[in-house]
Amino acid sequence: MHDLLVVGAGPYGLSIAAHAQARGLDTRVLGRPMDSWRHHMPRGMFLKSEPWASNLSAPGGRFTLDQYCADEGTVARHGLPTPVETFTSYGLWFARQAVSQLDERLVERIDTAPDGFTVRTEDGQLLRSRALALANGLLPYMHIPEALRGLSGEYVSHSSRHNDLGRFRGSDVTVVGAGQAALEIAALLAEQQTRVRIVARAAQLDWNDVPPPWVRPWHKSLRAPHSGLGCGWRNWFYAERPGAFSKLPERTRAAIATTALGPAGAWWVRDRVRAAAIDIRMGRTLVDARPSSGRIHLRAVGSPHGMEDFETDHVIAATGFQATCARMTLLAPRVRDMLARPEETPRVARGFASACPGLFLAGLVTTPDFGPAMRFVHGATYTAPTLVDGVERYLRRQPWRGGSAVPPGRKAAPAPVAVASDS
Repeated sequence: MHDLLVVGAGPYGLSIAAHAQARGLDTRVLGRPMDSWRHHMPRGMFLKSEPWASNLSAPGGRFTLDQYCADEGTVARHGLPTPVETFTSYGLWFARQAVSQLDERLVERIDTAPDGFTVRTEDGQLLRSRALALANGLLPYMHIPEALRGLSGEYVSHSSRHNDLGRFRGSDVTVVGAGQAALEIAALLAEQQTRVRIVARAAQLDWNDVPPPWVRPWHKSLRAPHSGLGCGWRNWFYAERPGAFSKLPERTRAAIATTALGPAGAWWVRDRVRAAAIDIRMGRTLVDARPSSGRIHLRAVGSPHGMEDFETDHVIAATGFQATCARMTLLAPRVRDMLARPEETPRVARGFASACPGLFLAGLVTTPDFGPAMRFVHGATYTAPTLVDGVERYLRRQPWRGGSAVPPGRKAAPAPVAVASDS
């Protein structure tokens, strides 16, 4: 029986495990480390966030991206985009340094039990734990526009399904969306001689500004401080004070969660998009898509453009993620029923505790309660220690073996073990 099982071994899961194990909790992590970063992002991409805002979280601020790059003889510098491959390798290094009991098996089902939770792994083993943290990233929440949902994977794919865009060389590809993923994928496709068009509902493309220097006159820093989500006091509040965000009125939090930091391209991809031969069609919504002689016939509408019909070989939907309860399929139905209605996002309270006692949630799904930072790696710096605080409070309240209330394990944290790496 573990004190805590962490399901998911991405930035949030690894950070939670690092804090929990450092406090002596008997913690096991389940999942392939940095899997979505290793296998679900096209080669050649860069992080949108600054290097100093892309750290995983360990007690004492140890094991930073900057430290990893220094050890490797590379550079992590403000204003210099970080390659996804570098960040992925950093995450694997972090796991080796900060996390033990990393079990690379995938999870098939999570259910409640009289004394906590049972987790069934892909090979059929049942693991038991007093508390559980679900930190399984973005992939379960992929969103495909309704007009495209009837098409097979041969014709339509989500942007998070691609590690190698080479299969589209010489093809005609339509990218749906106007955010960073859409724009960077379109640039990568165009640079490999793929015919590319962008179709998006937004009236125009938005671009983030070039970040100001890290060292600036004090009055400029005071007017617009740096933060993990960009410059300005509003972004600073979202990035650095998620706890305070959670105390805002629910209606205010909901409005911010759905509108703040909307789709926009990084400053460094703007020139690449403008230099590429990309057919950009803004202000359009796809309303129909159907196979046509081995291709896809698409119909888009939008004022003042009216109705447009065109054909393409493949559609990449860079249309984000929607964290609804119905998509949390690792959880047994009775657990999901405790959290929210199928079409809703589960809510979390103090310490990232869900409505299911002992179940803690991390990452995108917590955005409505803790703000926009939860959509980014930077959010792990607040989530990990705060969630572990919540786990400790929960465990102290639970009767254990013979009915006595016992505190969490408080055993010596085990030594980290090696993690398989393909870097």
